[in-house]
Amino acid sequence: MNNPSTYGYPRHTPPPRRPGRRRWTALAAGALLATGALTAITPPAVGAAADPVVVTVNAKAGLAGVPNTALGVNQAIWDTNLGTNETSDLLRAAGVQMLRYPGGSYADIYHWKDHTAPGGYVAPNTDFDTFMAGARRVGAQPMIIANYGTGTPAEAADWVRYANVTKQYGAKYWTIGNENYGNGLYGSAWEADDHPDKSATYYANLVVDYADAMKAVDPTIKVGAVLTMPGNWPDGITAASDPGPWNQAVLSIAGPKIDFVDVHWYPGGSAAESLARTAHIDEAAHLLRQQIARYAGPNAARIGISFTELNVDTGRTTQPGALFLADAYSELLENGVFTVQWWNVHNGIDKVSQVAGHTDYGDFGLLSSGTCTSDGTVCEPPLNTPFAPYHGLSMMNLLAGAGGQFVRAGTDEALVTAHAVRRPDGSLAVMLVNKDPDNARPVTIDYAGFAPSAAAPTVHTLTNGATAIATSQSGSATSRTLPPYSLTTLVLRPDTVVTGAPGAPAQPTVADVTDRGATVSWPALPPAAGGPLKYEVYRQNGTVSEQLGETTASSLAVGNLVPGTRYTLNVLARDGAGRLSWSSPPVTFTTAGPAESTCGVRLRDTNDWGNGFVGSLDIVNNGTHQIDGWTLTFTWPTTWQRVDSGWSATWAQSGRTVTVTNTADNAKIAGGGGSTSAGFVGAYSGPNVWPTAFTLNGTPCAVL
Repeated sequence: MNNPSTYGYPRHTPPPRRPGRRRWTALAAGALLATGALTAITPPAVGAAADPVVVTVNAKAGLAGVPNTALGVNQAIWDTNLGTNETSDLLRAAGVQMLRYPGGSYADIYHWKDHTAPGGYVAPNTDFDTFMAGARRVGAQPMIIANYGTGTPAEAADWVRYANVTKQYGAKYWTIGNENYGNGLYGSAWEADDHPDKSATYYANLVVDYADAMKAVDPTIKVGAVLTMPGNWPDGITAASDPGPWNQAVLSIAGPKIDFVDVHWYPGGSAAESLARTAHIDEAAHLLRQQIARYAGPNAARIGISFTELNVDTGRTTQPGALFLADAYSELLENGVFTVQWWNVHNGIDKVSQVAGHTDYGDFGLLSSGTCTSDGTVCEPPLNTPFAPYHGLSMMNLLAGAGGQFVRAGTDEALVTAHAVRRPDGSLAVMLVNKDPDNARPVTIDYAGFAPSAAAPTVHTLTNGATAIATSQSGSATSRTLPPYSLTTLVLRPDTVVTGAPGAPAQPTVADVTDRGATVSWPALPPAAGGPLKYEVYRQNGTVSEQLGETTASSLAVGNLVPGTRYTLNVLARDGAGRLSWSSPPVTFTTAGPAESTCGVRLRDTNDWGNGFVGSLDIVNNGTHQIDGWTLTFTWPTTWQRVDSGWSATWAQSGRTVTVTNTADNAKIAGGGGSTSAGFVGAYSGPNVWPTAFTLNGTPCAVL
């Protein structure tokens, strides 16, 4: 699956990204479309009048900080331009901070010592030293994929020794393999794997061996293991003798040895569908953090997340790709992913089509390879001509500089999304994404925790079909009209420059979580020049910050919480002069079900196939009296989850709310621990987040 000539391409031209992998995406999307599960964006008719979209930016509601590895892209050993100065200079100009090598599935057939990839094509001048020279010219850190499929721990350790001892490159990040769940374990095979056992358990045990061998050479490196994105194949599926799905098995064994996990995502579908699916990222990140916390052992919070492949099926070289890149990079970085990497720098022409009024070459690359179709009828622009996603990445560089902090931003319109970054110099950058291909969208922008200057902001705009980003100083901070299919970034100065404010509190932690309360703690700040500090604890309620309390101590017990509810909190410090700090990073937790209840509910996933599952429901009567007739209600956390059918009860769903009513033969549930059960078939077209609150005959139930 790694030889370009296998797919009818000349050996000097790489194929489209793994046809086997792409078939799985298409099949999954087709199944979801057949069931009507996809939530697509439907733009209004051309010329339709639109009320202004309300955008809210809340600088008090801090999200993740912007690391110096945030903006990444893949390099591949079959790319003849991998190490050229022209390519490197273009990547540097776009703000690339991390480069991945030697390139996707090729990593699992690549042997670095002799620079060979048996069964695949290796271009001249793409060896490791050439890659490192290019990375240094770009100013980017490397992420290196050690060969799991056909390699050994000793080979990987030798690579670390050469890179960091012999050459003193200081290569910090090393991943063990690439998409190794694609080795045939789940029925589809595109990833090379010569091991006798293809299970997740076997992979995880070898990851431990790799980590031990590599860190024996250089204990300062960080080692990552391959996981799958929650809500995407093969998430949720258990195969062979593994104790659970891929992520559970890998984390349970390798968790104590790894420093980060590595995830890919190709959302598939039409341009409108892929742009809509960026809404899945918050929940996918939440589930991934839950999996790490549950399975990776003690101190699992140290484990980072890298997102090293990302691209679309429709609009790869045109504006949809640029919009998706900027929206997805922002969402992932807001959720604390330490690097996001586009697939890839150069790739080659594929299926040519018209997308959003422009020729799309079906090329996964940021930059043109200058290649033609096999019959020579269509050719790409000259080598290294930037495609639209390159400009989308450049727009990310204008939004999110290292040392800044993402803050909460939102809109009241699905076709317009917003992201914001508070910068170390006190300015605020706001990116607005108009996903409507036909209509300009007027917006009004409200701010909390930041007062913009009355001066015209600096405005960066990428419009559909543009070959460069337009920059001006115009308009106001509070209203704007967004061109159709566009990216617009406003850079705003504060109305008043505040000096001497306290530093932002560090990452809070949460302990003693009950159904109604929790204790939030954070490291105390040093004494401030402006007098005694007090700390204010806020809940992020959408784009609104709701204050839960304040204290002069470094912890606060918060109460009056709602059982079975997810909370995201920030801590801010205020000195005696009233100057307010930046927000801490967020901490997220979910309250338990009621500590005491006359009912208990257990909901389980007993058989999952990647976009659907068989669910089992148990209801327990903890009261002293018999229940005669019952109705259970719960709410799915997302709009892309539903009940398709059920048994042993009457199942109904309205919106996200599910109602389960007894049948004639299970209406009575004996008191003192009596129980009844029912089942259903569920479906999902995104992360399958489990409900955390259940009500039986109006009574909140304990979650079992």
